[in-house]
Amino acid sequence: MGKGELREVLQRIAERVLLELAPERCLARAVHREGQRLRAGPYRYDLSRLRRVVAVGFGKAAARMARGLEELLGDRLDEGLVITAPGYAVPTRIVEVAEAGHPLPDARTLGASARFLQLVQDLSPQDLLIVLVSGGGSALFELPASDLTLEDLGRVTELLLRAGATIHELNAVRKHLSLVKGGQLARLAQPARVLTLVLSDVPGDDLSTIASGPTAPDPTTFAQAVEALRARGVWEAVPQAVRERLRAGVEGRVPETPKPGDPCFARVRHVVVGSGRTALVLAQRFGERLGLRTAVLTGTLRGEAREVGRVFAALAEEERRFGRPVRPPALLLAAGETTVTVRGKGRGGRNQELALAFALEIRGLPGVALLSLATDGKDGPTDAAGALVDGTTCERIEKAGLSPQEKLAENDSYTALAAAGDLLRTGPTGTNVADLVMLGVERRGCA
Repeated sequence: MGKGELREVLQRIAERVLLELAPERCLARAVHREGQRLRAGPYRYDLSRLRRVVAVGFGKAAARMARGLEELLGDRLDEGLVITAPGYAVPTRIVEVAEAGHPLPDARTLGASARFLQLVQDLSPQDLLIVLVSGGGSALFELPASDLTLEDLGRVTELLLRAGATIHELNAVRKHLSLVKGGQLARLAQPARVLTLVLSDVPGDDLSTIASGPTAPDPTTFAQAVEALRARGVWEAVPQAVRERLRAGVEGRVPETPKPGDPCFARVRHVVVGSGRTALVLAQRFGERLGLRTAVLTGTLRGEAREVGRVFAALAEEERRFGRPVRPPALLLAAGETTVTVRGKGRGGRNQELALAFALEIRGLPGVALLSLATDGKDGPTDAAGALVDGTTCERIEKAGLSPQEKLAENDSYTALAAAGDLLRTGPTGTNVADLVMLGVERRGCA
């Protein structure tokens, strides 16, 4: 690998990974039809013994998953409906595609979710319901419980996020304010067989967390939901209807979400068709084909984005000085999802902030580059998917009259990286398997 090729190599790997992460390809690798036999992971279904096969789904990748399922099942797929975010719809032959609000549910969400539920509740024991789940599903498929409104749910989510709640606290609350989350879709789908095909955007692929686990057992309780609101100091601030719903649940006047061992899961099966780990395997394969020595650091990347960026900078320096953990030319890989604590009023996303922090730490260091990418093509509230930076990034930002340090402090990584020409723009990719971070290091003699 000669001088100046490293950025191009990282971009080529990212493009190949995104191509292989297409929902249709992920489904084709995990699900197969041979005559009247359907195989999904370790599970087998005899299509000749099924009355109907119905597909439903929700998430940013739901429409393309539906199209892939149509290709696999052909005329054996009878009907379906999936809900996706604006800009993520694709043409389908059998399955209806509806768009709804994201990242916040809206009136379209309620209408599509109600039609969705009607399909599910009309099924018999001889039917197979295939549920297509991907990232973004929590917002796209929702029916509030009892007398709650979407505004109530939105207010609770906003309060918890501002208070620094974890995803587990947030999910414990949301599941107990919904009619469909936390395993409740599995309860509603009885007595049909249920096969849930998951494109996971959650590090570790926790089925109870992905899209709030609509067909997975819920380990949380009403009491834990109340405790989460109290622990974050927002119990008194949430709408009164929310407090009444949760109190009723704690007192046993409202049924709990279904737990592990509940009979409603007896005919439910889950298969993860793609995830951050899939992205790592693909990136490693493509990197090795290009002559790079590769190492997977983690598939559960998390933490404050700028701090993670600094850790990757330390790894870059270790590679350049000592050739560890693998001898250059090297490719170090991680997948997961970092977070950003917003202090300023700038624009950016977690991948852009990670990349800018990395660029500041390795300023002037030759022979290294880092690509950080949101695999769904949307990094935060911007039109960028992430960034590709190197030791010259900060110099280019300053030539544009900006201070990279000030832009990082203002959470304005988008403006800084746009000035450097280092933003990655893919548009909606149709897939969503968490974030992918790739650190490339050239041989010392090549820089």
